[in-house]
Amino acid sequence: MKVASLNLRAALVSLLLFAVFVGAWQLSTSGPSVGGASAGMTAEEIEYAKMMGKDPGAEKSTGFPPPTEVAKASWSHLSDPFYDKGPNDKGIGIQLAHSLARVGLGFVLAMAVAIPLGFLIGMSPLMRKAFDPFVQVLKPISPLAWMPLALYTLKDSDVSGIFVIFICSVWPMLINTAFGVASVKREWLNVASTLEVNPIRKAFQVILPAAAPTILTGMRISMGIAWLVIVAAEMLVGGTGVGYFVWNEWNNLSLTNVIFAVLLIGVVGMLLDLMFAQLQKAVTYVE
Repeated sequence: MKVASLNLRAALVSLLLFAVFVGAWQLSTSGPSVGGASAGMTAEEIEYAKMMGKDPGAEKSTGFPPPTEVAKASWSHLSDPFYDKGPNDKGIGIQLAHSLARVGLGFVLAMAVAIPLGFLIGMSPLMRKAFDPFVQVLKPISPLAWMPLALYTLKDSDVSGIFVIFICSVWPMLINTAFGVASVKREWLNVASTLEVNPIRKAFQVILPAAAPTILTGMRISMGIAWLVIVAAEMLVGGTGVGYFVWNEWNNLSLTNVIFAVLLIGVVGMLLDLMFAQLQKAVTYVE
């Protein structure tokens, strides 16, 4: 009952903070207009603007779009998210699907490398000391620093983006897996040895369940980093994806669409984190 009451109060405070933020945003962007767009234009320039389908008499905005404009743009994008009108005009659903596909593939490849290697490092002090210099040197390198090398060697922007996701996802998973495996209680391992459990069965039935919460923590951190990096990577390689959408809308000077994309990136990142939080809760046990 106390937990439910706390959650309710927290939700009310969150809604209040959100309302204050939106209200302050609306007030700060609802100042007086700075004059019509035709101010300072000659008759010929006004006529040319009309021929190009523009309205030179429309009022200029104060600059930063108000929340009402962002809400309209969000509705416009979300009401038809999968349209495809050419290379530079795709629905936000298609862009999001491309980004999630790159993140998913790079993340799965990182799992295939990091988790087995983490088990090896965690179970063997020799391997831990042997791999530690490589991990400590490669881990601090920014994933985007690998992009030029990936583009040069792989010759494909999509594959290069997947490689960048792989390289940024592998280290948190590897380190947390090795730590979780190395931290398994010696008593449990001794019992398995006493029962003469073979190494494969011991790895899957003793070590893996004990280390699972720590492994999921590493996967959760890796997913957060991967979603962070893919946006920047897509701005560099272009083509498709949420990052490319942000960059393209910035080039079109559409701040409304940029803000919509930023909010969408945050919401999707939150949902991915909640998904891994639920998985982590499912494998966590109380002694």
